[in-house]
Amino acid sequence: MTTRTASCRCGQLKVTVTGDPVRVSACHCLNCKKRSGSAFAVQARWPAEQVTVEGQSKSWVIVADSGNPGTFHFCPECGSDVHYEINGKFDGLIAIPLGAFDDPYFASPKFSVWEKRKNDWIDIVGDGVEHTL
Repeated sequence: MTTRTASCRCGQLKVTVTGDPVRVSACHCLNCKKRSGSAFAVQARWPAEQVTVEGQSKSWVIVADSGNPGTFHFCPECGSDVHYEINGKFDGLIAIPLGAFDDPYFASPKFSVWEKRKNDWIDIVGDGVEHTL
């Protein structure tokens, strides 16, 4: 079974996942834009039982554009956002920003969501990518 590791910039907070993600998505909501500091964010999700967290984290809760609360976990040393959960449709899944992985090239988005907030100069392309407003 495949094992992958994601971490914060200083390496203090690490997440190890086993198996393949159940969902990889590019999100254009305002929260993801602010979280990533970019025009969109890409994250992969795993069932919680396939995720192991090591190190200290702080958490912060915000209501997402979907209306569901999200709990974001970040390193108290360097501030990197390493993993999060969104209640509702994604209960029981832990999302990890693709860029936090040691090898961030293992997956590509199959979903492009909140496209009503997508910058008009962005196109998420690929075979079978589902686009939702």
